[in-house]
Amino acid sequence: MTYTAIVQQMPDEIRMPMLELVETLQQDMRAQYAVRREDFDELRAAVLELAAAQKRTEQRVEELAAAQKRTEQRVEELAAAQKRTEQRVDRLEAAVLELAAAQKRTEQRVDRLEAAVLELAAAQKRTEQRVEELAAAQKRTEDILQRLVIRVGKNTGKILEIDYRDKAFAYFGTILRKVKVISLQDLEPVLEQRLSEAEFNALLPLDLLVSGQVRRSDQPNDVVYLAVEVSAVIDDNDVDRAQQRAALLRKAGYRTVAAVAGEEITESALSAATAHNVLVVQDGLKQNWEQALALA
Repeated sequence: MTYTAIVQQMPDEIRMPMLELVETLQQDMRAQYAVRREDFDELRAAVLELAAAQKRTEQRVEELAAAQKRTEQRVEELAAAQKRTEQRVDRLEAAVLELAAAQKRTEQRVDRLEAAVLELAAAQKRTEQRVEELAAAQKRTEDILQRLVIRVGKNTGKILEIDYRDKAFAYFGTILRKVKVISLQDLEPVLEQRLSEAEFNALLPLDLLVSGQVRRSDQPNDVVYLAVEVSAVIDDNDVDRAQQRAALLRKAGYRTVAAVAGEEITESALSAATAHNVLVVQDGLKQNWEQALALA
């Protein structure tokens, strides 16, 4: 291989200097007619060393180019990843914005709901106050009505008592002859003699005392007294009072039948009257007469 061919293989940056060196050497050689062999060998070795260094340089350059290519690919991958990340961030940002908008709408709805609840609570409070007022008014009305019913009941009872007193024969003539309304004042001497003061006082509120001869009796002077409690609606208390006052009159020596009279009677009062043999007079009808007479 000629010097020229070897120099042509060298890098551009050293090729011209080498050519100049070779030409200089040739000129020197021609000028001096000859070159020492050892000097030529050294020169040849230096050129070979430069060629080897060039080869290593080229390999290094190729390695650097490959590394640069890999770096560029990595950069491209990173750029693509960055782009995907940015896209995901954009989507996330949009989702966050939508969530924020939804949250704001929810808060607005909650605010409206809270306002509605507060308004409802206020309305409920007003309703409760109104209900309490109505309940108080209802109670007052019921109290008034109850007093009115009691008053009407008393008045009705008084009217019935007067009616039974004035029409004693009409009410009791079917079971008694010679019906007569008796005043306890007429019996006072006997009652005071045979009853204690407390018993006498307990007997005084008796509504009506009637005497007469028992119809369809074998005894011509079979006289009996009726201790009558009169009420518009006969209840258990009327039955109890009739029994107690009839018992006091029997204790004083008078043959007495316990009786209750009125327009209506409760079921419990009717059961009590039947169980204790108390005469019941209701709208002209009479119940338990035979049993009450037998008890007297």
